[in-house]
Amino acid sequence: MILMKQLALIKFLSAATIVCAADVPITQEELVRRTQELYDSLVSGDQAPWKKHFAEDCMFADEKGRFFDKPKLIADITPLPAGYSETIKIQNAHSRIIGNTAVLSYDADESETIFGQDLKARYHITDTWLQRNGNWQIIASQAHRYYEDPAVGKAEPKKFADFTGTYELAPGQTRSVLVEGDKLFVERKGKKEELLPETSELFFRKGVEGRILFRYAANGKVDALFDRRNNEDVIWKKTR
Repeated sequence: MILMKQLALIKFLSAATIVCAADVPITQEELVRRTQELYDSLVSGDQAPWKKHFAEDCMFADEKGRFFDKPKLIADITPLPAGYSETIKIQNAHSRIIGNTAVLSYDADESETIFGQDLKARYHITDTWLQRNGNWQIIASQAHRYYEDPAVGKAEPKKFADFTGTYELAPGQTRSVLVEGDKLFVERKGKKEELLPETSELFFRKGVEGRILFRYAANGKVDALFDRRNNEDVIWKKTR
């Protein structure tokens, strides 16, 4: 009888241990701490936090559209080259923690120095953490980079006369390029946007990804406007 009671007690304690191991709560603060640990390890190329916090069957997609499994991800963690340094700080973190699943969404602000030249970039990343056997690890991660306008270059207003006129995409679909003072604008359906120069013949619109450039024909006159998006062109032919 005593033996039976001891066996029953052992089974109960074992079951309780399993339940406790499978139900370890986590907080947003701890998720952020672990994630910051990952980024702090990048300068030295310390792979240990990445091995610890990413699941063996994880999926990782970076801002360039590259896909990594865990072996490929770990292999990509190497020390920065000589002359390079960086810091990445987590900002604006939000989370949803439900049962054994936690989603952490945040901005990653990167400051990088390359041989004395300072660069900055901002990313938005969403990590999904999964608790298995009492251990919280990232099972999936997706990143994208925020769009930033390029630096404004120097325009050549004397060239603006070449660019002004009406451009047609299809019958009834037109846009106009006009000059006001020393500024160049594009207007379509009553909406007017300034064309800011990246170079004297390459322009962008504030907050709009892509470029506007003008094509010169063999006769030396502009015959088309190229609306370049992700390296593909929508061509508007100049009509007058």
